[in-house]
Parts: sequence; structure tokens; C-alpha cells
Amino acid sequence: YQRRVRAPHKRTRVIASQDEDLEKHIVTPGDVITQNLDFMKSHGTMLGNDNISSTVAGAIHKVDKLVSVRSVSSRYRGEVGDIVVGRVTEVQQKKWKVDCGSRLDCQLQLSSVYLPGNVLRRKNLNDELMMREYFAEGDLICAEVSEVGNLDGMLKIHMRTHEKYGKLPEGVLIKVPSVLIKRSKLHFHRLPCNATVILGSNGFVWVGPHFVPDQPIEVVSMTLRETIARLVNVIKALVAYGVQLFDTIILTGYDISLKYKVKELLKSEVMEHIAQESYEHSQHQTL
Repeated sequence: YQRRVRAPHKRTRVIASQDEDLEKHIVTPGDVITQNLDFMKSHGTMLGNDNISSTVAGAIHKVDKLVSVRSVSSRYRGEVGDIVVGRVTEVQQKKWKVDCGSRLDCQLQLSSVYLPGNVLRRKNLNDELMMREYFAEGDLICAEVSEVGNLDGMLKIHMRTHEKYGKLPEGVLIKVPSVLIKRSKLHFHRLPCNATVILGSNGFVWVGPHFVPDQPIEVVSMTLRETIARLVNVIKALVAYGVQLFDTIILTGYDISLKYKVKELLKSEVMEHIAQESYEHSQHQTL
């Protein structure tokens, strides 16, 4: 006696009828991204049956006629110009190794940083001996991707200006999937609630007080600590329900959360309420 098993019914889901709407969708393996063969497939996609379909679950990314899918669970793949937040893991000869959530640690050359006092000059032996005075193991830094390795994909970062990049002061670091960071021209946000949020393209989000590089910060008050904790819980709520992060939606979620205590923001029903209300408010603004 042989038991027959029916083959599953093959379903094909077409994501977008308009090609300009591609980046508004999340796909799963097998979904048809587009039936327009003028597009070129890239990583995370395949060509077959006169259409381009996805091979991984993630968000669609389109650059001109090049279509790719960024997997939700994959490691961060950097691009030149990305703003990243990372933690120094090792100090080597004339360079630092920085954990940015990518497959390999990023490299920060000594020649690519501004010295204290906003000085960019040729580095000498004394500068090399004082590298730990600038950045030591465990320090959080903010930098920009300057180069992506062709063979191994290793990222090289630099600090081309002293006004934004450098060592970050005391704050809270949140690690989120990099696909949930909305790409924009601004990743440094000084919020009206007296807190600063840096949305790293690599999925590392830093929340802390307002600061100026190389300037000592005052003791963080209890009121500001509560504000930072509230922002952190709002971001966690948005990430838990797959909402993309940008400054407007974080501020909206912060305003909605004011009717709750900080510790109540970790309850599942409150997190769902904040994420849903913030998302609906952002959708109304875009219409």
C-alpha cells in the first residue's frame, strides 16, 4: 500500500503593478517582483518564467533598473556613503577594528580621522603611540563608509568631518535589523525632547543627550534619563512590529507614549498600540 501525497498548489504573487511602487513592499521567496524584463536582477532575485522573482525574504531595493532584495536576517552589507555606528574591538598598527554588524569588522585607518582640536594632518609616530587616547576598545564611534572591498566585502570607514563623526558619549545602543533603517540624507536627529538619535545604516541606533564632539557633557539629569529610556522603548516597540525607523515616526511614537509610564511601554499591548498608531499617522502624512 502506497499513500499518495498531493503536490502543493503553486501560488504566484505579483508584488506591484507599478514599477515605481516596488520599494514599498516586503517579499517572501517565490514572490514575483516584476514582470518587466527591462529590469536587471541582482542579489536576492532570480530570472525565470518571463519575470523576476525573489529568492529570500526581505525588502525590495531598486536603483534605476537594478532590482535586489535585502534579506531581513542577513548581515549588514555596506555601501559607500553609509553612516554607521560601531564599537571598537581592537587597536592595531595604524588602524582600529570596529564592529559594525557586517560579516567582517570594519577598518578605521589612523590617517582617516581628525585629531582632537579639529586637526587633519599627516600622522607621525607619536600619534600612533597615542591611538588608545583617541579610541580604545569598547568605545562607540560614528563614521562614514568610504570603501567596500571587492573580494571580501570588508568596509573601510573614515571621519571626513569633525562636526558629526567621532567618539560618542554616554548613551544607549540599540541593535535593529538594518533593513528597518530608512535611508535618507539625514541620520543625525536632534529631537525637541532634548535627546539625540543617530540612525546608523548598519542597524545600530544610538540614543543619548545632545553633544558636541570633543566637548565634555554635563551630568545627565534624571528627567533626561527618563526621556532617553522612553525613546529607547518606543524604538523597540516600532522594531518589534517591523516599522521602518525615521525621525518623524519616532517623534510620533514618543508623543503617543506620553500617556504611559516608561516601564509600561514594554507591555505587549502597549507596544502594539504605539506601533500601530505611529504607522497609521505616518501613512496619513504621506497621502
